[in-house]
Amino acid sequence: MNLLENVWEALRSIRTNLLRTILTSLIIAIGVTSLVGCLTIIDGIQSSVNNSFAGLGANAFDVRNRDIFKIRKQGEQEKRYPNIDYREAKLYKEKFGHSAIIGLKVNVTFNAEVKYESKQTNPNTRIMGTDENYLDIKGFKISSGRVFSSNDLESGTNVCILGVDVVSQLFDKNINPMDKEITILGQKMKVIGLLEKKGSMMGGGDDRVIFVPLESGRKIAVGRSLTFDIVTSVPNINDLENVIEEARGVMRTVRQDVIGMPDSFSIERSDSLAKQSESITDILRIAGFGIGFITLLGAAIALMNIMLVSVTERTQEIGIRKSLGATPYLIRMQFLMEAVVICLLGGIGGIILAIIIGNLFAQLLMGDSASFIIPWVWMSLGILVCVAVGLFSGIYPAYKASKLDPIESLRYE
Repeated sequence: MNLLENVWEALRSIRTNLLRTILTSLIIAIGVTSLVGCLTIIDGIQSSVNNSFAGLGANAFDVRNRDIFKIRKQGEQEKRYPNIDYREAKLYKEKFGHSAIIGLKVNVTFNAEVKYESKQTNPNTRIMGTDENYLDIKGFKISSGRVFSSNDLESGTNVCILGVDVVSQLFDKNINPMDKEITILGQKMKVIGLLEKKGSMMGGGDDRVIFVPLESGRKIAVGRSLTFDIVTSVPNINDLENVIEEARGVMRTVRQDVIGMPDSFSIERSDSLAKQSESITDILRIAGFGIGFITLLGAAIALMNIMLVSVTERTQEIGIRKSLGATPYLIRMQFLMEAVVICLLGGIGGIILAIIIGNLFAQLLMGDSASFIIPWVWMSLGILVCVAVGLFSGIYPAYKASKLDPIESLRYE
């Protein structure tokens, strides 16, 4: 009996015990769904993160405040570095603007309530002051209207550009927001532009934003100490490392850092967050694989139990086969192949469910920024695991069946 005949014999046996086969395949399908589904969800999350960072470009880096130095030695106080102020940010841009494209940004507030007539946003709207380069470098696109003009930036006129979440909260669908006046922290601002949907791996923060000219942001926040962030875009990515070191030297001069002392600021590449997120998702993949493996282990034990029951029920059939000349090897192959076929049927169903459920959960968690994933690698892994589970679950029942005495088997009732 060759391999193909074993497969057909397994299918005939499965057909005669259809209900039991369906229930057994469902056990395997649930195990495969948990394994491939978890890994698909994680891949969907990673795709959302990659989409969120795609607009930042790999050739940009940020100059920001340095975090508080919290390590204490022998009673030393925490080291606090001064914030990057407006003068330092402008001076950096003047000194370094010939080597790269510089964008400036200031976070005016993260929790503003913006009003239009009788409507207002939730108190979680971000107000950011920017210059002429920031939007392009960070990948923000204008869907309608215009960007800030040179006059807006120099004079600090009361104009603004709205993210899609702000638009949906303030304006009805039949109202065009362009040229309308909204109230931001007590200041009337004219809407001159609307942003395309950008999304964010942290829940859409980039769409819950209002941009104003840098000088306007300073006027709105009068009396408050502001921190300025600097983003630098390099024309040629091959020059990135050299430009970062050059930027470090310029910023140390601007900040008047003492030679031999650490930087009083931090430099972060735009792709560093993406790399950090990849390391996190790698850990999640290991965890997801562990959860799926435990579920499949339970399914394998259940399948082994069902195969043992099948051997007991078919004792007379085994005796007849042996009396007609079937060798122990052929009996083992028959039951092994039956277990593998059941696993493959369950695995195919589980993979289909995993793709649907995994992508659905990724969309629910990350929104539209998550792409639809066909996890070919995990699908192949799922098939291999199904074959392995079938062999693991079927080998002992197959061995037991092959050792049955044909005379005793024929007497079995």
